[in-house]
Amino acid sequence: MNKKTKVGDSYAANSSDEQQATYDIWAADYEKDLCEMGYRVPAVAAAVFSRFVPLDADPILDAGCGGGIQTEALVLSGYGPFVGIDFSQGMLGVAREKNLYSDLRQMEMGKPLDFTDESFAAILSIGTITPRHAPPNSFDELLRIAKKDAPMVFSLRDDPEQEAEYPLAVEQHSNAGNWQHIFSTDSFYSMPYGEPSVTHRVHVYKKC
Repeated sequence: MNKKTKVGDSYAANSSDEQQATYDIWAADYEKDLCEMGYRVPAVAAAVFSRFVPLDADPILDAGCGGGIQTEALVLSGYGPFVGIDFSQGMLGVAREKNLYSDLRQMEMGKPLDFTDESFAAILSIGTITPRHAPPNSFDELLRIAKKDAPMVFSLRDDPEQEAEYPLAVEQHSNAGNWQHIFSTDSFYSMPYGEPSVTHRVHVYKKC
């Protein structure tokens, strides 16, 4: 990964506090910087989400919502209400200005989430469950707060810098019968003009 980009900086953080500070500082320019890199994940995620999530799903959690770059197209398509969580207050501030969410809360993925069991009819988590960001055990809480049969749409890196614990966590939940695999995209270059070695896939699982 090209360490000269802000994306590289975010992966270089050595602690949750460093990560949060990086995103708080970056929040105002985050979407501009990613768009200049040709960031494709939100568009792919929106296409996949609209194929597998019913339009009347209510409510929907955007886990790791950032400034709302991955939710805007879905709101314009008629989805919602959305609840957004992120650990960066700077990012939440950007999201708040867009009026995309019925509720926005500061929470950290990988730790207990302040929602009751089976709260959400669908879950979206894009660009979040990834090394040096949200840990693989983030899926545990997302499964807890998803309703039965809720579709869960998330992205995972699919390049040599992905850590084995992430696909392993997905496999373990499948083997335990916690969710069922519905669909995965082919691997695609997600930031070709800024981080040309980074690839992702977008996945859909249904909670059992």
